[in-house]
Parts: sequence; structure tokens; C-alpha cells
Amino acid sequence: MADNKKDLLKDVIKHIDITKINSLEIIDSMREMSFSSRETARASDILQMMIRDKDCTNWLTLAGSSSAGGCMQVYADMVRYNMIDCIVATGASVIDMDFFEALGYKHYKGTPFVDDNMLRSVYIDRIYDTYIDEEELQLCDATIKKIADSLEPRPYSSREFLWETGKWLVKHSVKKDSLLQICYEHGVPVFVPAFSDCSAGFGLVMHQTERIKKNKPYVTIDSVADFRELTEIKMKAKTSGLFMIGGGVPKNFAQDTVVCAECLGKDVPMHQYAVQITVADARDGSCSSSTLKEASSWGKVSTMYEQMVYAEATTVVPLIASYAYHKGDWKNRKRYRWADIF
Repeated sequence: MADNKKDLLKDVIKHIDITKINSLEIIDSMREMSFSSRETARASDILQMMIRDKDCTNWLTLAGSSSAGGCMQVYADMVRYNMIDCIVATGASVIDMDFFEALGYKHYKGTPFVDDNMLRSVYIDRIYDTYIDEEELQLCDATIKKIADSLEPRPYSSREFLWETGKWLVKHSVKKDSLLQICYEHGVPVFVPAFSDCSAGFGLVMHQTERIKKNKPYVTIDSVADFRELTEIKMKAKTSGLFMIGGGVPKNFAQDTVVCAECLGKDVPMHQYAVQITVADARDGSCSSSTLKEASSWGKVSTMYEQMVYAEATTVVPLIASYAYHKGDWKNRKRYRWADIF
């Protein structure tokens, strides 16, 4: 079985480097085409507007598995090169994928045409055509427990806990350019509203169980504090733009800050720019696939500069981000460091 596992985990997923691939010409050509190509070009143009608008705070929301699938460095570079000021993500995106690789572990090329019972027998987890070592993932869980054990036992927002995680990575990471570490170094707050729904959850449950047995206080995650802190950023920002990969909780959480600010008696503008890249169909009425125009009816997103791109993220995100990198407008942009307000 051990030999079989070794054979299955040998072809490493290589994350695309937008700095080495220039998409300027292909995006400019797509602007003169139709269908998803033209939508992708307009999405690139809206991201450029967000970068060029000196008053705009840019939010990246992440759902799905594009990080494991090869876009992990894309998101880190968008922070490194000052395109993104705030992140709202699923726990899998930043813990099971990014923090996992920061510890020195890898994702591997696999296939969906496989006996999943066999994979389970050798402790390999499958993300469509990508493999991950469950034993290494459990070491990731244990590392989260170790970080929780080192903190003062009290409630933390996910942003606050992930800040401590980024700080821990500065000293202990094997891979030095993880998204969490780069966000820590550049003052970019990272929010995971459903924080227990990932390896962090397993680590925190182990932490709490051990502390309860010893009759000691423990770390908890305060999701209401997440919402309040993210709304504080929206209220302090002059304007804002959303670059959203997938939908789900991160998308709705980021959009709802406009409504939350109104509930607090603050009149803030809707998100002025918005791009969503998704394969979800709007016809089932789900939040993940609700269009940006629909969000406007809730007072969340302006319809002037919005673009839905119906595509699987790994096919278009590198093109859009490469376009932004090589246009170079990020070089003239103020770095906001919203984490500093906390």
C-alpha cells in the first residue's frame, strides 16, 4: 500500500506565475471577441479600474478549490503587488490549501477516474483531479492546534487568529511565499467566516477538547466579530471593489457589509466595482449563483461596473491577474494596510 501511495503522489501541482506570462495581447484581443472571451476582457478592465481608483479598497473573495488547482501563487501575488487590500475566503482556501503548502506539503496531479475506496485505503483525499495526502493534512490540523495552544484563551475573530497564524509562519514556514504570510507582512486582513469548516476546525476542536479535560479556558472563534470588523473596513473605505472567485459564504459576507453598515446607521456606498467568476447557474435561486445585478436590488453592488464571468476559475483568473500585473498600475497605488486598524 505504501508503494502504491508513493506512486500516486509523485506529480506535483505547479502553481502558475503571472509575472512570467504576459496576457496583455490575448486579453486585448478577447475584448474584440464575443461570449466568455469578451466578458473576461471586461472583467480585466474592471479590475484595472479598481486598481487605478485611488480611493478604492479592493476585496478578494475565494471559494472553491482553485488554489489547490494551480492559482495559489496568483492570489499571493495579487496581494504582494498591491492589487488586493482585504480577503474573505473559505477555510479550505487558506488553511487546507495555502497554510498546508506553507508547511512544506504539496498537492498532486491525479484523476477523477479512480477507485475512491482505494484512495481512502491509502489515505489520499481527492479534489476532482487533484490529490492531497490525508496524513499530511492531519499534521496541518495538529499545527493549528499548536498555534491555538500558544495563544491567550479567549474569543478571536478569524481575522485575528489568521493574523497570529501569519506571524507564526514568518518563523516556521517551509514555503516562504504563502498567501497568509504575505498578507501578514503587508497588513492585509484575511477573514474566514465559517472558520471551523476546514482543517482549522479539527485543530481547534482538539485544542478545546484537551483544555476542557484539564478544566482550562480555551480559544474560540467569534464569527460576529468577523462581520463587525469587515463592516468597519467598509465604513472606513471611501469606495470598494470586489474580485470574487466562486460564491458561497465569502461572497455574501463581503456584500452584506453594505447592509450591516446601514443597520449601524452609517450611509455607505454600494460596492462600486464587482467581478464574479463562477460556474454556478442562477436559475436555482442560490446565493452562490445570484448575479451581481440581483445583488444591486439588496443595495450591495452598483450595476455600473459589474461583470459576471461564467468560467471555471483556473482558466481565466491567471489571464486577468497577469493582465493587471503587466499593465503595472499597481505600482502607483497606495497600500492600505487595513489590518493596522485593529
